[in-house]
Amino acid sequence: MSAEFDKPNILQRILPMFRGFDPILLLVIGWLAAIGLLAMYSAGYDHGTRFVDHGRNMLLAAAILFVVAQIPPQKFMMVAVPLYALGVALLVAVLLFGITKKGATRWVNVGVVIQPSEILKIAAPLMLAWWFHRREGALRAMDFVIAFVLLALPVALIMKQPDLGTSLLVLAAGLSVIFFAGLPWKLVVPPVVLAVVGITWLIWNEPWLCVDGQSWYLLHDYQRTRVCTLLDPMRDPLGRGFHIIQGMIAIGSGGVWGKGFMAGTQTHLEFIPERTTDFIFAAYSEEFGLLGNVALIVGFLLLVWRGLAIAAKSQTLFGRLMACAVAMIFFTYAFVNMGMVSGILPVVGVPLPFISYGGTAMVTLGLALGVLMSVARSQRLLFAEPKHTL
Repeated sequence: MSAEFDKPNILQRILPMFRGFDPILLLVIGWLAAIGLLAMYSAGYDHGTRFVDHGRNMLLAAAILFVVAQIPPQKFMMVAVPLYALGVALLVAVLLFGITKKGATRWVNVGVVIQPSEILKIAAPLMLAWWFHRREGALRAMDFVIAFVLLALPVALIMKQPDLGTSLLVLAAGLSVIFFAGLPWKLVVPPVVLAVVGITWLIWNEPWLCVDGQSWYLLHDYQRTRVCTLLDPMRDPLGRGFHIIQGMIAIGSGGVWGKGFMAGTQTHLEFIPERTTDFIFAAYSEEFGLLGNVALIVGFLLLVWRGLAIAAKSQTLFGRLMACAVAMIFFTYAFVNMGMVSGILPVVGVPLPFISYGGTAMVTLGLALGVLMSVARSQRLLFAEPKHTL
């Protein structure tokens, strides 16, 4: 006697892979992706294939998100140390025999040319989350010291390249893990107070510090120039201050309602530099105004809120720390990019997630969102009621 069973079709095989996906997170991602495509079409429709490539990069990031979301968070702990070690080793390789472009040594040829600092955006917080998970229940002051050393090593190597923007992103992601791991407030407040005092002193002494020929020992000359240009962009309005001034003009000229889709004069008359990459927020603000900016900022805030909500529900310390790190990565990306374009932060070359053109950054963000979705999915599947089939 033989029995014949119906084979599941391809749809029945694929649908279970979407079980446990967080619908709110997917909705927010779709919201931001739609704004990104709209902004890129307007800013880059005459920039060759920028719009088509941007859509392709989004699809690639979505595929990475889907694949990574299938991996349980516990599996990420197995690759945390090897990935961190590989990333640091590649940064050392960049330091020794890296490829230099436009005065920066950020790439290395390992058969293909890669930028290892991108790996550390994920590897550094992953390593720190693994470290604190291993020390859960027995944290000591020395554990935080070791965590700071683990973070300082890649940050210092990235700054040496020099790449201030990426080093800030790695630093922010790592510090968020250390903070949410239980760093005492008595260790948080002094650096914050010191930073406020330092910024105030810098602004007060700007006329003296920014004199031509003045050297800042802790920063490269181009980094000093960026800070001085931020403090007074009118020192060189047609040169170093041009980017900031044009960005602020574009944002202000958008008003409340904006000039309309594909109607931005600053954008399409080529006054905005890098209008499809670092300064796309200025182009978007000119055409969609304050209301468009509110829609974009609310989208990022919802993404950060959802990341922190997923972290709060995670059953493991590793999952909580990784979800918090991903949420803060997106917050840092958005805050730094909008801040530098609007003239409240130095120009450091940080893209705006979903909006700016760039394949490497999009892939990295897809990987980060995949990790976040993995944490959310493991939690939802854990408490999902079993479904009975007839």
